Amino acid sequence: MAQLPLRIAILETDTPLESIRAKHGTYGEIFTRLLQSAADGLSHPALSSTAGLALTSWDVVTEQRYPRLEDIDAILMSGSKHNSYDNDAWILKLVAFVKGVLDQERVRIIGVCFGHQIVGRAMGVKVARSDGWELSVTAMDLTKKGQEIFGKTALALHQMHGDNVYSYPTGVEELAYTGKCAVQGMYVAKRLITVQGHPEFTEEMVRELLVARHAGGLFDDPTFEDAMERVDKSQDGVVVAQAFLRFLLE
Repeated sequence: MAQLPLRIAILETDTPLESIRAKHGTYGEIFTRLLQSAADGLSHPALSSTAGLALTSWDVVTEQRYPRLEDIDAILMSGSKHNSYDNDAWILKLVAFVKGVLDQERVRIIGVCFGHQIVGRAMGVKVARSDGWELSVTAMDLTKKGQEIFGKTALALHQMHGDNVYSYPTGVEELAYTGKCAVQGMYVAKRLITVQGHPEFTEEMVRELLVARHAGGLFDDPTFEDAMERVDKSQDGVVVAQAFLRFLLE
């Protein structure tokens, strides 16, 4: 079992909408609250919102700052409005950093949405535009391994993506899938866990994102209306975050 505290470096690959940031803070702060809530629900004797977690945040877009691997136990890559397959300098630097983490055996990787896709890219599989958007609370089918990892027979998460990882890298176990995205979650014991969905998002956040992106012309009316009909459905963000912590405790 890993030693406590769990030293997790949250790599911020974007900044939230200003209206969301004003209420909820940066993605580092949003993930911090999620992980703290998850820790409180694990019933671990030495892990809670106030003990056992050492969380830091790193702006890898503008400041392009990264932690030293000897100072951390895991990285958690956030979602982003950017395309994970683009070749902007900061994205190439992030991919190179992730490859470096993959090349060693101690520091573990958690990827969320864009972060999930960056792991796929770093491991050499196709990441590209998908056939339409997957939005709002979406039910996912779980594989046998996914049911074991998440402790449920089915899962629902907020989605906000128009890009997909198109295949599983060699040696990676499949966790979940939907009709629009066959690669919803990846897992390698004691090495990495990723999800395409957004465990950190709340109904309020997704409502604001949907409204803003619809107003900006990113979603047509039928797509927007369908997503808004599902935005208040039950979702399993904390369940997924608890799976992240159990993975780090393996």
